[in-house]
Amino acid sequence: MAKARKKSHDNAGFWDRPPLMNLIADLLFFAAALGLGYAATLAVARLPFFPLREVVVANPLREVTPTQIEYAARNAVAGNFFTVNLDAVRAAFEKLPWVRKAQVRRRWPDGIELAIEEHVAAARWKQAEGAEARLVNSEGEVFAAASNAELPLLVGPEGSAPEVLARYRELAPLLAPIGRQPKSLALNARQAWQLRLDDGLLLELGRDQARSRMGERLQRFTAAHRQATERLRVRADVIDLRYPNGYAMRLARAGDQKK
Repeated sequence: MAKARKKSHDNAGFWDRPPLMNLIADLLFFAAALGLGYAATLAVARLPFFPLREVVVANPLREVTPTQIEYAARNAVAGNFFTVNLDAVRAAFEKLPWVRKAQVRRRWPDGIELAIEEHVAAARWKQAEGAEARLVNSEGEVFAAASNAELPLLVGPEGSAPEVLARYRELAPLLAPIGRQPKSLALNARQAWQLRLDDGLLLELGRDQARSRMGERLQRFTAAHRQATERLRVRADVIDLRYPNGYAMRLARAGDQKK
């Protein structure tokens, strides 16, 4: 009978296990301490003891103005040294017209340090479909900004700016023998190219073909053009370079010949 009345240790209730109760209590106290510490940290961070007072630009800028920096900072910088959202601040600066990339970090004790990579404009850009003209940078990226610089015009279908810029850089040095510079380069939807020079002469380059590369045709033209124009004593306004072994000239009108 004594054995029947004895309680099994394995069947003991929660309140009959002091070590387990102590462990759970310790865990609860630890979690509460973490929560209070986190809340206290947030409360201290939000106090007006760490205001942001300056934005320091770490590198010299050519196109982005102090007025633009101030405008972006006033609209994006919120909170104090600890609570400011650096990703939001960076995104705000990258919306400025000439900013390609921005890096932002805290600068103790009351500032933000800003490093800006500006676009380097290589040419003006216009989509062949007639969209508003923009600029293309040295990486072939199209961006919207205003510039008073003398830049060549590149034209092409949407997404073709890197290809057109690369082709421009390939063809421009080939004009050195005739002392001319490319004023514009256009690629149409049929993948045919047109190159206009700074004297107004239009070169119909056509498509690039394996048996008749565009660069080779242009080199052949520059080697013979000066001699041909001096011998014929005429001025052309269009040169058709789509022929594999020669080129055709469309002469300028009589009024243009005298200029």
